[in-house]
Amino acid sequence: MKLTALVLAPHADDEVLGMGGTIARLVSEGHRVVVAVLTGHGVKTHPIWPASHWDVVRKECRSACDVLGVQELIFGELPAACLDVTPAWKINTVVSEIVQQVKPRELYVPFGFDLHKDHGAIAYAASVAARPYTDSARSIARVLAYETLSETHLAPPYLAPPFQPNVFVNITETVEHKIQAMQAYKSQLQEGNMPRSIGALRSLAHLRGTHIGCAAAEAFVLLSEYVR
Repeated sequence: MKLTALVLAPHADDEVLGMGGTIARLVSEGHRVVVAVLTGHGVKTHPIWPASHWDVVRKECRSACDVLGVQELIFGELPAACLDVTPAWKINTVVSEIVQQVKPRELYVPFGFDLHKDHGAIAYAASVAARPYTDSARSIARVLAYETLSETHLAPPYLAPPFQPNVFVNITETVEHKIQAMQAYKSQLQEGNMPRSIGALRSLAHLRGTHIGCAAAEAFVLLSEYVR
């Protein structure tokens, strides 16, 4: 059965880092994949970056999604790196409207206890939007959290729950799509032993692959599943 998957990315490149291989696999299997990048410059002057910053990264995002085969890309304008001071109702409204628009069967979200507070805010908003008893969330059968290099494993130990995956997706056939998509993010890609380097992506994919006995995989936490 073909399905619609909605990937909520707090920032452009989170979709590739967290589940680029899975996205490419879903597309190759004929499923509909929608990527929603939720933050940008915002409607007011941004306190850190000029508007031109997003001209660059969004062009890179489009190129990355082309590599993965994604044909539906949504850009939001929540102010990046400012969601900790943005009213929750505003964030919740943006996410809820996208969920209602896309009507996904599978919803992919950042891990709620990532170091970056934007990730936590989007994860919370997704939980609000995906409340299973609401009419607007009736299409959703599964909600999964992905891991993001440089953010997921940096929360202080014992103060926040760790990322303990219980769903693994074999991306042996699509890991190179993930690598090529990340290479499209020239402004975000890191070198050497940094977390957003090609070497780090390959290492994590290999490690996750060992959990299910394959060359490369991506890992998720199953947050909820509904058999209606």
